[in-house]
Amino acid sequence: MAEKKSDNALGFLAVSAGALQRGDGLWLMHQRPLHKAHGGLWEFPGGKVEASEKPTECLIRELREELGIALCVDDLEPAGFAEEREATGQLPIVILLYTVRTWKGEPRALEGGEIGWFTREGIDRLAKPPLDSVLAAHVFDAR
Repeated sequence: MAEKKSDNALGFLAVSAGALQRGDGLWLMHQRPLHKAHGGLWEFPGGKVEASEKPTECLIRELREELGIALCVDDLEPAGFAEEREATGQLPIVILLYTVRTWKGEPRALEGGEIGWFTREGIDRLAKPPLDSVLAAHVFDAR
């Protein structure tokens, strides 16, 4: 995800992420592969928004690639965002989070790491990157 400041006219790196909730009320979290930044920590799945796509298009693409599921744009509900206040030599990250309750297929970890289904309390106890902690507060405090 690292980019030099001159590579992005926005001045930040936009990321789309999804808070997937099953019918039984559990939420999906993805454990980052150990060889990546924040390796071993749990996050809402998603990825970098490409220059040619909208955040919702990015999330649909990323969750198809990462989890093997299909989404419709109408099923994505904005839930909040989180942004890095400081970045050290990199573009600061801004994560746009969407709540997702409808999809086709059974989510599975296709690009490494693990996935798990958790209660709100379970997610609170997971080790997460700082921005995902902020996002979890947006999702759960709004409920």
